[in-house]
Amino acid sequence: MTSRPANVGILAMELYFPRRCISEADLEVYDGVSQGKYTIGLGQEYMAFPDDREDINSFALNAVSGLLEKYAIDPQSIGRIDVGTETLVDKSKSVKTTLMRLFAEAGNHDIEGIDSKNACYGSTAALFNAINWIESSSWDGRNAIVVSGDIAVYAEGPARPAGGAGACAVLIGPNAPMVFEPIHGTYMADTYDFYKPELSSEYPKVDGPASVITYMLALDESYKAYKAKAGKAAVKAAAAGDAPVPFSLDDVDYALFHSPYGKQVLKAHARVLYNDVLANPSSQLAGSLAAPERDAFLSASQEASLLDKNLERTFISLGKASFASKVEPAMACSKRLGNMYTASLYGCLASLLSTVPSAKLIGTRVSMYAFGGGCAASFWTMKIQGDTSEIAGKMDLLNRLGKMKVVPCQEFVDALKLREKNHNVANFTPEGSIDNIWPGAYYLASVDEKYRRTYEKAPAGSD
Repeated sequence: MTSRPANVGILAMELYFPRRCISEADLEVYDGVSQGKYTIGLGQEYMAFPDDREDINSFALNAVSGLLEKYAIDPQSIGRIDVGTETLVDKSKSVKTTLMRLFAEAGNHDIEGIDSKNACYGSTAALFNAINWIESSSWDGRNAIVVSGDIAVYAEGPARPAGGAGACAVLIGPNAPMVFEPIHGTYMADTYDFYKPELSSEYPKVDGPASVITYMLALDESYKAYKAKAGKAAVKAAAAGDAPVPFSLDDVDYALFHSPYGKQVLKAHARVLYNDVLANPSSQLAGSLAAPERDAFLSASQEASLLDKNLERTFISLGKASFASKVEPAMACSKRLGNMYTASLYGCLASLLSTVPSAKLIGTRVSMYAFGGGCAASFWTMKIQGDTSEIAGKMDLLNRLGKMKVVPCQEFVDALKLREKNHNVANFTPEGSIDNIWPGAYYLASVDEKYRRTYEKAPAGSD
């Protein structure tokens, strides 16, 4: 009988992203908007994009094949694959089934798991499913792979600069260097801030102001739920007579947030600090506020506080040092690739592992906030208790990000026009150049008259 697993978490990690990106500063000029509208207003630097030669299946194939190859993972050792994505190419056939071609040669068809969908949150649902499987009585002793990825594209307009693209694959199993803690704070509600009702189009319907408010409201509520559960656990663990201090951002060394764009993450970090003051008005952070201002913030309704720009600016200012040390080290992918939707949060984790040396990470605690419009959100924590240098080395993330081609904005616009033209088209060969695919990477070769997709690999060569 298989012994019960312990220290379940991330054993290995790989990212895939397109070969091309554009500069958000260049896009400001191209769009004829004021300087800083995207780079300061959104806090973005670059944005990755593919044309019609890539889709979510090719993204996932590249992420998972890269994971298997770089870490020499035996395909037979995988017992579950969960995929989180909102980039659909088929309303029935899952991305997971496409990934099964990577395991066919090894004869492994006994792999549980399937796709999860809800905007940017599907990856976190997939992650929780994989962890729960390993910790359950159904576990057969093998590891799991969790895949997240999306192609975030928008119609012409104010949302288009907040796009991006990328995919992430993580190997989940016991005795991991990065271990997930069991407490989750979750918030779900029926909202229409971001959704995709037009199945003939890749583009979402976005209520910009509502999307920002929903993100922050969900952060409030999932964080409160986490703090309440963590508080109960602390009471049980505390010695008789001890009064446990409420959980706060001081209890983590790094704080990772779903990143639709950089400015939203800056605001999210500030919002968590505000919640910490609400939970503990006698804290040192609360004491740094002038009494009249502190009292006004403490007495504000949640609705009013979400709209209070002075409150937002105040906590952004108070949190500058905290943001620089806890959040900024995890922003490399967001800055270079833009919004990867389901892969965004996990790109932040990959960035953290690639930016901070393993020796400094060991023994640290990391908070994670996942959000998807519609809406679904969770706040939870993990501990880094082992060496992450192999993961950082095999991802080679910062070097690979630096090798991306920064191309003129017209290429980006042309690529999106190609995607529009060939979206949901049968019996066609994509028009995008294979030269824009990374050497050795999977790409979409054709779609036949029955909408069946064929994938091939680009010629191997130097980057």
